[in-house]
Amino acid sequence: MYSESDIDGAVTAGALSPEAARGLRNHIARTRAAPAVDEESFRLLTGFNDVFVSIAIVLLLAALLQIGTSIDVARWLGGAAVAGAAWLLAGYFTARRRMALPSILLLLAFVGGVAAALAGLIEAIEPDLSERGGALAAAGVALVAAGAAWAHWRRFAVPITVAAGAVAAVGVVAGLVTAAVPDAVAAIWQLLFVAGLGVFAVAMRWDLSDRERRTRRADVAFWLHLAAAPMIAHPIFKLLGIFDREVTVAVALVVLSLYFLFAVIALAIDRRALLVSGLGYVLYAMIALFRTAGAVELSWALTAFVIGSALLTLSAFWHPTRARVVSMLGDLGRRLPPTATPAAA
Repeated sequence: MYSESDIDGAVTAGALSPEAARGLRNHIARTRAAPAVDEESFRLLTGFNDVFVSIAIVLLLAALLQIGTSIDVARWLGGAAVAGAAWLLAGYFTARRRMALPSILLLLAFVGGVAAALAGLIEAIEPDLSERGGALAAAGVALVAAGAAWAHWRRFAVPITVAAGAVAAVGVVAGLVTAAVPDAVAAIWQLLFVAGLGVFAVAMRWDLSDRERRTRRADVAFWLHLAAAPMIAHPIFKLLGIFDREVTVAVALVVLSLYFLFAVIALAIDRRALLVSGLGYVLYAMIALFRTAGAVELSWALTAFVIGSALLTLSAFWHPTRARVVSMLGDLGRRLPPTATPAAA
């Protein structure tokens, strides 16, 4: 399986002519009756060898972590060992072999290892930090993690790296705000929502710089949207108190209305991350509705049937539905990913 960025890389390397790449994309658009942007392609596996190598990487890094943390006087060595090993392994499996899933795991291990090592070192030096000191320390750890993500991007350019850096940047802001205003902890969900909107804006910036999604920038945008979606969806539904109280008919209708709004946004920007992030809340609200109506035993089955049918229908008619939504946005719609290609027009 080859992604759009792989085809673009083949053109850049001279292995494929621009005309041949255009013909391939148009052929795929004709056979699927939809433009390539609607497929929201990203590469997770280049083959089953990715799974094999990933299992070996997880085993090795888990062993290094346990060995390092077993040293009582320097438990931070576990994170440092993981980060160092992940960087060295990425030099082969990412830089040379271009293996997708191992590259993702090694990036997460490197950034996480750096953060864990620094957090362990701070704990070893000052185990009894105040609340404000802890918040500042968390901001420092997140800042170093963001720097690690930047260094990894400069060396290996794995698309998920930018999303990891964005999440770390959110941690920096959250730590600084909490340190400056300790009472801000009570508004953590509102802060997370605002941060999600910020990450979403960054994702859209990457997305709109490659509207036809033919370069690595589209892959970066995919992961940024995946990071932003839960930061936007979960605070909204958490503030509605979905899991903290009995779901009334009115609250369930609000949840369904919000999910409909998510669907419209997803169609407009041609990204499905928001729909996935809000799915659990919609299922819970629908189950509550069916139980209120008296269908206690079949509440889960009826909910799965209704939501599953709706999502399958949306998937089947994604392209024409999206074309209608984008046409209603006027000038804004013309800046979004296209709804047709020359081959599909």
